[in-house]
Amino acid sequence: MKPEQENLTDEELLKRYCDSGELVYFVEAYKRYMPLVYGVALKYLKRPEDAQDAVMQLFEELVVKIKEVEIQSFKAWLYTCIRNNCLMEIRKRSKNLSVSLDDSFMEFCDDFHLTVVSESENREESLRECVESLPEKQRISVKYFFFDELSYKEVEERTGFSLKMVKSFIQNGKRNLKLCLERKGVTSNGMD
Repeated sequence: MKPEQENLTDEELLKRYCDSGELVYFVEAYKRYMPLVYGVALKYLKRPEDAQDAVMQLFEELVVKIKEVEIQSFKAWLYTCIRNNCLMEIRKRSKNLSVSLDDSFMEFCDDFHLTVVSESENREESLRECVESLPEKQRISVKYFFFDELSYKEVEERTGFSLKMVKSFIQNGKRNLKLCLERKGVTSNGMD
């Protein structure tokens, strides 16, 4: 006979975990998506041992974090969490920052993030200067979206701007960043 939690939806499992604190409910929900989480981690981190570490680290992190957030789709949220954790790990490994500003990605911004690769300190300094030179609302939106890796919805919640305004500020900010970097003679993959 199957344990009761196997018949529950993700949402029911998370609610029961948050209400009761019984780890068995969260374990069941997480277990359902471990292949997805591992696959994403492996895609970004390349080495199986690093991907396994990322899966366990995320589990430990979410045991606490899950109680503090409202989740619409556990699977999508989990995907975003593991992707963001992997990107942070990659950032730690590489010291410098580069920008990928490809217009085709802007239509699908939840999957678009600044890409970190090893580049000169001059590029990083130019990027910082250009970000700081943006108009205030663009600067705030761009920082939340690219540097803090928040979704459009999360930027909307943090700033109080409408979703349409957030998208506009990010799109215009991205364009202004590209122009500023070009004026400084800094080019980047994906900027054309």
